[in-house]
Amino acid sequence: MEIQGSIAFVTGANRGMGRHFAQQLLERGAAKVYAGARRIESVDLPGAEAVQLDITDPVSVAAAAKTASDATLLINNAGIVTFENLIDGSEAAIRREMETNFFGTLRMVRAFAPVLGANGGGAMLNMLSALSWRSAGVSHAYSAAKAASWSLTNGARLELAPQGTQVVGLHVAGVDTDMLAGIEAEKSNPADVVRTGLDGIESGALEVLADKATVDAKAILHADPGIVYPELNPAGTAR
Repeated sequence: MEIQGSIAFVTGANRGMGRHFAQQLLERGAAKVYAGARRIESVDLPGAEAVQLDITDPVSVAAAAKTASDATLLINNAGIVTFENLIDGSEAAIRREMETNFFGTLRMVRAFAPVLGANGGGAMLNMLSALSWRSAGVSHAYSAAKAASWSLTNGARLELAPQGTQVVGLHVAGVDTDMLAGIEAEKSNPADVVRTGLDGIESGALEVLADKATVDAKAILHADPGIVYPELNPAGTAR
């Protein structure tokens, strides 16, 4: 689809990746950009229309879909990371991560699917991760939630194809935003990731890999776990 003239809704648009999405959509000529955020006063982007949104609240999501009944493009960016592991981590935190990253995204997809269909099909982009395909570090709960969101994206793509809705999965490794502040790792510029994602929408892509680490992770997805996870081997090298 063409972004110029589109009417977009961005979740988590008050900061980080979401704010970059909203800003670049305006710069590319979107006719209107709804900026969803828990606190509308936190949306400070000129030209964007702030909408109160908590993706974990069904009432809030339904109200947002009603407000943005003219939307043709949905950017599912909102998400959290708790840095919890699965065995000894807080179950409440793990559930919160799944509730936000999976069920929150699902809630948005379900609410906006008929809106996009009524407005000609349009497109939606789901913000995913290289960790959709690999668990790492102290964020195994995040990997589980993003893996579920990847599967959600694939299923929604199939279910929404008949109404002409393009469903894009945008995968990326570390991004230099508040979410990873204080984490020592290679990080991509969020503006570059957003630009790549929006280019993917306009090119008709179904999946966008935003950096080399993500490309490398996808390339060995089919491999034996001993290759994907060399740390499982006593010598620390792939079998």
